Amino acid sequence: MTKGEIKNFIDSFTSKKERTLVIVDYGNVEKWKNSLGWKVGIKELSQLCKNFSTGKKFLRRFYYGSDYGRNEKSEKLVGWSRSILEKADMNNFEVITKRVKYIHDTSNISGFEKKCDLDVEMAIDLVKERDNYDTIILFSGDGDLMYAVKYLCDEYKKECYVFGARNHVGREVFDMKSSECVEDIFFVEDFEYRLKDAYIPRPRWR
Repeated sequence: MTKGEIKNFIDSFTSKKERTLVIVDYGNVEKWKNSLGWKVGIKELSQLCKNFSTGKKFLRRFYYGSDYGRNEKSEKLVGWSRSILEKADMNNFEVITKRVKYIHDTSNISGFEKKCDLDVEMAIDLVKERDNYDTIILFSGDGDLMYAVKYLCDEYKKECYVFGARNHVGREVFDMKSSECVEDIFFVEDFEYRLKDAYIPRPRWR
């Protein structure tokens, strides 16, 4: 996809901005960096999303787990987790979160596996907010949400566009495009100039 085509796509949302719901599955987005070779920046993601959805904050939704560490009684967020959630809020996303679970796993070198699945929350919100939007922009190549997307397309004529890394888009998403429940699939590699994290750590003086 060329920069000109990207501009035309963004321009097509000029009259849709107040009726577009953006869903960011940031746990899924974070995994893209392994194949992309670069990280999607939250600030950069927010700036792109504002081209699709403006006005009501709850229409730009950011889903990510809250990590309090291995101690189940801890009430203090791990620093990096707090930083991500705060940055999302500061960049005008509605943050939806729940506690990360630490599950014992002897096959893992750390002795545990971290888990926090927000698919149910995303699916419910897609249905619950249906009167407030006509178009869905989904930053997640996970096919688990396609059942909800198909329902919304069939019953309420919602249109959906999916963003994902080329190696991280589920078969179900392509199937939904074939059945015209997904309007189009965009690969974030083409949007690198808009999405790449521009943060450069400052050297610490000793």
